[in-house]
This record gives sequence, C-alpha cells and structure tokens, in this order.
Amino acid sequence: MDFARVFRDVFPLLMRGMVITVETTIVALIIALVLGLFTCLFGLSKRGPLRILARFYIWAIRGTPLLVQTFFVYFGVPQLIQSLGLNFRLSPLAAGIITLSLNAGAYIAEIFRGGIQAIDKGQMEAARSLGLSRNRAMFKIILPQAVRISIPSLVNQFIISLKDTSIISVISLAEIVYEAKIYIGRTMLSFATWTIVGAVYLAVITVLSRISVYVEKRLDYGRKGTR
Repeated sequence: MDFARVFRDVFPLLMRGMVITVETTIVALIIALVLGLFTCLFGLSKRGPLRILARFYIWAIRGTPLLVQTFFVYFGVPQLIQSLGLNFRLSPLAAGIITLSLNAGAYIAEIFRGGIQAIDKGQMEAARSLGLSRNRAMFKIILPQAVRISIPSLVNQFIISLKDTSIISVISLAEIVYEAKIYIGRTMLSFATWTIVGAVYLAVITVLSRISVYVEKRLDYGRKGTR
C-alpha cells in the first residue's frame, strides 16, 4: 500500500478538517467555561431552585452519551421548534458547538466545584469577618484560587472535547474524521487513511498533554514559592 501517495492526497484534507476541529473546540470551550462556572455557582447556591437546576443539568449531560446529545440538538430541538410553526434549522457547525458546549459545561462545572472545595473554608470566613458579602468574597478571593487549581483539569477537558468532535462528524460537521470518511468513500483506502488520522490526533494530543504537564508543574512551583 502506497502510504506516501495516500498521505500526499489526504493530508491537506485532514489539515482543513483539523482547523474546523480546533475552531469548534475553542469556541465550544469558551462557552462551556462560562456555562460551567455559572452551573457550579448555582450548584453551591443556597437557593433551592438554582441547585436543582444545576444538578439536573449535570445529571442529564453526564448520564447520556455525546452521540445522543448530538442527535437531540441537531434533529430533536429543530423538530420541536418547527412543531410550534416556526421555521428553524441548525447548521452542523452550530449544532456541534452547542452540543460540545453543553457537554463540556457539565464537566467543567464539576471541575470548578472541586477547585472551590479545595480552598480552605477559613478563607471565606475570614473574608466575611472583614465585611465582604458572600458573593464578593467568592469572586474576589475564592474563585481566582479555584480557577488556578483547576487549570490542569481544564486543559485535560480541552483534550477530551477535541477528541469528542470526531463523534459530531455523524451530522456532517466537516472536521477531520468527516474529511477522512469522504476520502475513503472515494478511494476505499481505509487502513492508510485511518492510520494517518490516528497519527495526526496523536501528534496534536501529545502536544496538548505536554502543555498540560508543563502548566501543572509551573502551578506547583508557584504554590511552593508562596509557602
């Protein structure tokens, strides 16, 4: 099998797909960070309805496969809205970003919750004793530390979401796996193509993993330096 020829033919397609993959992941993660933060704060709120809403969202997302969520967003939601007499459709890109945002948001909420709970409770008590409200103490003192603690886990979530875009190819999002399937449909060269796809993913994920390790070491060094 001529791997060189397949690589020469398919690599530009895969790079085009990887651009869509990375762009989709970045946009989704930005939205998911905001969604996850508010979900986390709702879950820690003293208001019952907000806690119930946050817990239901996390329970629903973590309890269902990403593939089901993708079909629900791309096919189910538009059909529901159309049944109300409205003309509504989602593009594969929009559906992909929404699905990844909702999926990652639930996990990021738990990451933030873990970061907040890792902070000594005495810091909140000290802030309250100085006259800060609970909300101001949370945003001024607790959250900055929690975000710093959460950075390595957030990088790992970025890696997971990047790989999860391969599942969203089922709705024809033109990311790397979709481009590979189109090429295979024309040439029937499955083995070589999927080998190259795997190599591209391994290269990207390896770089991101190294970044995660580097960031974690730098944060550990920073914490040791402040002791």
